[in-house]
Amino acid sequence: MKIAAIDIGSNAARLLINEVKINNKKPEFIKLNLLRIPLRLGMDVFTIGKIGPEREKMVIDSMKIFSDLMKIYNVDHYRACATSAMRDAANGNEIISQVKETSGINIEIISGDEEATLIYENHVAEGLDKDFAYLYIDVGGGSTELTFYENGKMVYERSFNIGTIRLLNNLVTTDNWKEMKEEIRKNINSKKPIVAIGSGGNINKVFSMSKTKDGKPMSLSHLKKVYKEFNDLSVEERMTKYSLREDRADVLVHALNIFNNIMSWSDINRIFVPKISVADGLIQNIYSQLQHKK
Repeated sequence: MKIAAIDIGSNAARLLINEVKINNKKPEFIKLNLLRIPLRLGMDVFTIGKIGPEREKMVIDSMKIFSDLMKIYNVDHYRACATSAMRDAANGNEIISQVKETSGINIEIISGDEEATLIYENHVAEGLDKDFAYLYIDVGGGSTELTFYENGKMVYERSFNIGTIRLLNNLVTTDNWKEMKEEIRKNINSKKPIVAIGSGGNINKVFSMSKTKDGKPMSLSHLKKVYKEFNDLSVEERMTKYSLREDRADVLVHALNIFNNIMSWSDINRIFVPKISVADGLIQNIYSQLQHKK
């Protein structure tokens, strides 16, 4: 069985195609393709309230490509979800109708809480050491999702309108940060030591640059050091020094700022980066729904 997930975020759209094989009665998810297109919808939506003509065309053209790829791979089932930028766009539903008409792809706009719940679909909690509590931090272009696990169960989830594209455009207020800090202080508490689990393209990039071994955590002190290094450089200097694309170099420092604040406010000093995403959660969600129908 082949399953595809489309995640249309504020910074980029991703198509993930997996093949599911049953191995010892357990499903094994094999990645066949992952395509990322930097649409940067948030650059329009968070400043003018809608998706402009140029990016509208990019969305429609990208979905045609995604549709063709799914046909080439003979995908059996798919789900396409749009998050923060499309949620806030005045013309979001209009564009969704055009996409349906031109490519056949049906896009759902999901809430921040639904986005956080999809993280749970990754079955993160199943592999966690019960001696620790875990804060899952998913940083996107338009929002940040927090999911808190204790004793293997999800006990808190919340979406905040603090994201890298919003920060890039100076659209996050002091009150936004204050609300996040107060929520964290109030809800992210445990008698057990708390560690973080990070997701999103930016933290994945920082992890790969750190040369940390898979399965090993990065420290908060390392993230603060990288933040300072990046903050002292221009976008062009970051691109040259670290071989980064422009659409990564300009937002990476903002992602680090978000992670550093959250971890500091939660008294967390270690973060694991297992390279899982909303798209992975969508794949798991589709598979679970199919199993329930049997």
